[in-house]
Amino acid sequence: MSELFIEKRDFMTDQIQSLRTTVFHNQPIVYILYDEKKRPSAYIGQSVQASRRLKDHLKDPKKNKLTNTILIGHERFHQSASYNIETNLINYFIAENRFQLKNVSQTRSREMHHYYQKDFYNENVFEEVWKQLQQEKIVTNSIEALRNRDIYKLSPYKELSPQQVEIKNEILSFCKERIKQSGSHVISIEGDAGTGKSVLLSSLFNTIQDLSNDMESILNKKNNYLLVNHAEMLKTYQNIAKSLPNLKKKQIMRPTTFINQMTKSGEMADIVLIDEAHLLLTKEDKYNNFHYQNQLDEIIKRSKITIVIFDPKQVLKIKSYWNEKLLEEITNKYHAKIVKLTEQMRMNADSDTLNWINQFVAKRLLPLPIEQDSFELKIFEEPNKFKTAIQQKDDEVGLSRIVSTFDFLHKKDGAAYIVDEGGINMPWNFTNDKWTWAEHADSIREVGSIYTVQGFDLNYVGVILGPSISYDEEKDELLIDTSNYKDTGAFTSRSDMSLEEIKQAKEKIILNSINVLMKRGIHGLYIYATDEKLRRKLHELNEGGKYD
Repeated sequence: MSELFIEKRDFMTDQIQSLRTTVFHNQPIVYILYDEKKRPSAYIGQSVQASRRLKDHLKDPKKNKLTNTILIGHERFHQSASYNIETNLINYFIAENRFQLKNVSQTRSREMHHYYQKDFYNENVFEEVWKQLQQEKIVTNSIEALRNRDIYKLSPYKELSPQQVEIKNEILSFCKERIKQSGSHVISIEGDAGTGKSVLLSSLFNTIQDLSNDMESILNKKNNYLLVNHAEMLKTYQNIAKSLPNLKKKQIMRPTTFINQMTKSGEMADIVLIDEAHLLLTKEDKYNNFHYQNQLDEIIKRSKITIVIFDPKQVLKIKSYWNEKLLEEITNKYHAKIVKLTEQMRMNADSDTLNWINQFVAKRLLPLPIEQDSFELKIFEEPNKFKTAIQQKDDEVGLSRIVSTFDFLHKKDGAAYIVDEGGINMPWNFTNDKWTWAEHADSIREVGSIYTVQGFDLNYVGVILGPSISYDEEKDELLIDTSNYKDTGAFTSRSDMSLEEIKQAKEKIILNSINVLMKRGIHGLYIYATDEKLRRKLHELNEGGKYD
């Protein structure tokens, strides 16, 4: 017999008062307040004093128009467990994207913590709760399907690591201290791919927006923006905004749109957060309607406080090329404060595997590390076995996709362009609508580019290393042939760089793209090299590893 008890009631005074005679009285419970309007609203909470807490909600004009409540209790609930279930419900409701939630975040920090039998409550009990909600037709999608959505992974309510919480609190303090000071103030968050930068930024922006609606906060009524120069990531943030009360789609935009809008209005933004700032332009780009020399500098000029997420190892275009000197010029000009995320949050890989990838991106080829249980690093010689392996993983756990370096022709004209016709023989990505590329079922039959997956998680990633990546037998290192790279837009020349600097930048861009692609997978990385020399060398290095 289940220890879980769930009850649906009308959200009315007499129904709330009668809770004193039920199993929900004076014990930890989770509750959902909701309505069934055309655009349904909901509020998710937890309490040990359900009747008193719900009476307070009946007096709250933001919640008293909700019509129904679902009460969730368990014979073994304690406050850590009910808090955990509440957090999970908020994250999955955001991923479902059906309800406009009325939850706000600034009152407490959602930090990862462990407690006795956490897995039991986090998985077994929550799964039972979700099935009951499906039966009541409150939710429709499965936990597994929602867990693979990008809006779930970037939910502002995701529990943060202690390091993320520390940095978040440091940035909030920075904002509160500097918001009334003159001048422009900058704080930069640096971290490698997979260190949780975007999750932290999503949490920060939501909290800052909640504080902007808090009459008692020094950040009340501030004009804040979230900027991202990445079409797929922009979709994700805008979809999250549909579910939360204080996030507005109009305040989530591309950098050029922000710069031109602020210039036209003559206004000054208060707090601006920039995700993927390594994608910002560092030269004029008339095609994208940017008529200055450096997007970051122009954003800072139009903002009191600028919060920047930055990873120089993810620069992918010469017109967005950031070297250490250029970055130092900006940070020194505005006396920017720098904080660093160092923990790998995405990949379940050990230090040897991470080191192998980092060395590969530095052109050094090492023997493959010993196979581990939590992460698969596999080399493939046959393209069909490579494709089949990713398809099998997608069948098993979902969200497993093939991606490639930009070494094959790919135009945005609606035509089909094939990746490695004599081997992989699959089309480049087509899909482009409100959801991100990898979330489409059809994308398992396509190859994603760097522009479809940067910033996102996959369960397993299959990386095709195209003709621009070979092996130098004399130097015993990767050989990068930039002439084979087909992303011509990435190599657009610029007059403020010497020929040697351009040459170095081109090679660095290709290595950066490999770094980004190889660090997409949570559970595994599969590699197939189209170049025969590199394929042979990887085979030699794979004697102690896993080979297919």
